[in-house]
Amino acid sequence: MSMVVEAAWPAPANVRAFTTLRHGAGVSQAPFDHFNLGNRYAADGDSWDTVEANRRELVERMALPSAPHWLRQVHGIDVLRFDAPVLAPCLATAPQGDFLRGAGEGWRGVSSPGVESTSAHATPSQPPPAVARGGAEPVADASVTSVPGVVLAILTADCLPVVFAAKDGSEVAAAHAGWPGLSKGMLEATLAAMRTSPADLVAWIGPAAGPQDYEVGADVFEVFVSADAGAAFAFVPTRPGHWLADLPALARRRMTASGMSLADIHGGDLCTISDPSRFFSHRRDGRSGRIATVVWMQP
Repeated sequence: MSMVVEAAWPAPANVRAFTTLRHGAGVSQAPFDHFNLGNRYAADGDSWDTVEANRRELVERMALPSAPHWLRQVHGIDVLRFDAPVLAPCLATAPQGDFLRGAGEGWRGVSSPGVESTSAHATPSQPPPAVARGGAEPVADASVTSVPGVVLAILTADCLPVVFAAKDGSEVAAAHAGWPGLSKGMLEATLAAMRTSPADLVAWIGPAAGPQDYEVGADVFEVFVSADAGAAFAFVPTRPGHWLADLPALARRRMTASGMSLADIHGGDLCTISDPSRFFSHRRDGRSGRIATVVWMQP
């Protein structure tokens, strides 16, 4: 049984990207069965030991050049640049100048090599829940690297995972864009953090809530349409005060407005909600695991 779906995009030969499936690997028990790679911070989430075992299996079975740089995603627009591989399996180094929760510690400023924050909004307004155990993960929703062998990862269970690659194979990025981050400019922030011009990038939108199944209320509709009236094309009315939202279409609109060619944006056709055999979905299941979208340049 396959454990990943490969990115379908014309990336350079040295770039690899895929999204994991919920089955085919892993040791998580229901409702996180079986290959849950996240969700361990939640009070009702999977156990730390189980998630770390699954992450080790990901590295080993997919022959990754290093352990992924996992992020503590908060639906924001912060972007980190990683210039060195993870030093230990499953644990991400902490970003210089960022603030994060360590095991049993309060908020603290840290300084570590290999990580650079590219955001002016690195300090969260509210700290996330205390971490019971395990290593610190930097708070951000996207990451960028120009170093071969550095592996980037995004966790999702309906939100958009978007990966980018320079056409010359010199840089890659990964972004987590649920509707809050998408509306705030997560993809624009990721493109701005890259050294490559948007016109010289290709992108792949991984599995996410599809336009035939993702119903939203007036709050989501208004936040997009109030800022961009043209975004209304991505919403189909269903019942009073509700619409089916096409998140991949909204993402394409924002990426092209930032300078990417529509012909260079791929994917967006895999729905997490309607495919329970392959993907986790928070909208469908409530209590759910997380799939990972991973990208790197071969060393």
